[in-house]
Amino acid sequence: MLSNTAEYALRAMAWLTLTPDQLVSAGNLAEATRVPADYLAKILQQLSQAGLITGRRGVGGGYKLARSADDIHMLDVLNVVDPVERLKSCPVGLETHGPNLCPLHQKIDEAIGAVCNVFGNVTLTDLCTQGEGVKPLCEVHAQPKPELVQPTLAPPPPATDTPSA
Repeated sequence: MLSNTAEYALRAMAWLTLTPDQLVSAGNLAEATRVPADYLAKILQQLSQAGLITGRRGVGGGYKLARSADDIHMLDVLNVVDPVERLKSCPVGLETHGPNLCPLHQKIDEAIGAVCNVFGNVTLTDLCTQGEGVKPLCEVHAQPKPELVQPTLAPPPPATDTPSA
C-alpha cells in the first residue's frame, strides 16, 4: 500500500525521533534505517525542503527534526514524499459517472480516507513510544548504537622504533 519512498521516509523520521538531541549524518541514517544511501539523500532533501527536518553540512553535520516530534504526523511525512490523495471524480474518466463515484471507487475512496485518518492522528512521538517495549528500527535498545550516531575515528598506527639514517 505504501511506496518504498514513503516507508523509507517514515524510517528516517522515526530514527531522527529516537535521536532528538543529535545530528545524524546521512550515511549513518542510511545504515541505521537500512535504506540505500543515494535514495535516502533524495528523500532527506524533500523532507528538508518541506521544513520537517534541518540539515547541516560538513564535519559534525547531519540531520535532525525541524520541530518537535509531537508536531509531526505520519501523514505530514507521507504527503511530502508520496502524497495521499482522495478520489474526487471517476479515475477511469467515465462521463456517465460525472462528479459521482461508482460503488467501487466509493469504497476505494473510503479506504483512502481511513488511511488518511489513521496516519493523520499518529505523531512521530506516538509512533516511537507506543507498543509493548518495541521501538521502530531497534532490535534490542531503545536508543541507537553510538557508532551509528557519531562516527568513530580509527586509532593512529603504532609508532615504530626504526633508526633513521
